[in-house]
Amino acid sequence: MADGSRGTVVFDLDGTLADTSADLIAAANACFRARGLGALLDPVADALIAFHGGRAMLRAGYGRIGADTLLPPGAEDEDYPRLLDHYGANIAVHTRLYPGAGAALARLARDGFRLAVCTNKPEALAETLLCELGIRDAFDALIGADTLPVRKPDPRPYRAAVEAAGGRVAASFLLGDTETDRRTASAAGVRVALVGFGPEGAAIGRLAPDALIGHFDELPDLARRWLA
Repeated sequence: MADGSRGTVVFDLDGTLADTSADLIAAANACFRARGLGALLDPVADALIAFHGGRAMLRAGYGRIGADTLLPPGAEDEDYPRLLDHYGANIAVHTRLYPGAGAALARLARDGFRLAVCTNKPEALAETLLCELGIRDAFDALIGADTLPVRKPDPRPYRAAVEAAGGRVAASFLLGDTETDRRTASAAGVRVALVGFGPEGAAIGRLAPDALIGHFDELPDLARRWLA
């Protein structure tokens, strides 16, 4: 682990470190198939929906069924835990790290930065996924959606991630891919870099982050400029 002398880099997970969309969509489609509805979401065309969470995927799928198909009351509440169960059992079938992510993490650690994950994925699932991807040991801390009573964009999970990694919030920044990450950084009073290779691509620049990176190769230099 790093000695933390150069600050802390905090990472979102889904859509930032790894493209998890296909496995998330598959979990939602498993719920739809169990109701005899077929695969209502497309793993490519609907990838962006996946990064809005399990319930968003369920609602999107339900919205595509015919008017003559009736869902029982409480279908979403029934299907959500089923979605999580399916996803947990098939969490890294299609998921892959974005190009250069592993090398960037190793370089940051060698350069003396502390690393943490702050995600709105449930903590146990995040832990499992990071292990499956072979990068759990790169991080000094992990804060998930249910680690605290609140989640991003509330700044408390971000602060907890930095502090659990042994760092200081004033010497940290967030790397993410969504408006939620942008708002989290603003609420925590830190800089934010967004990835231009995530679910929205370079269009995420519409959020006017402090930096936009097009490849993980750019991250170590950015960390040195901001934190060293």
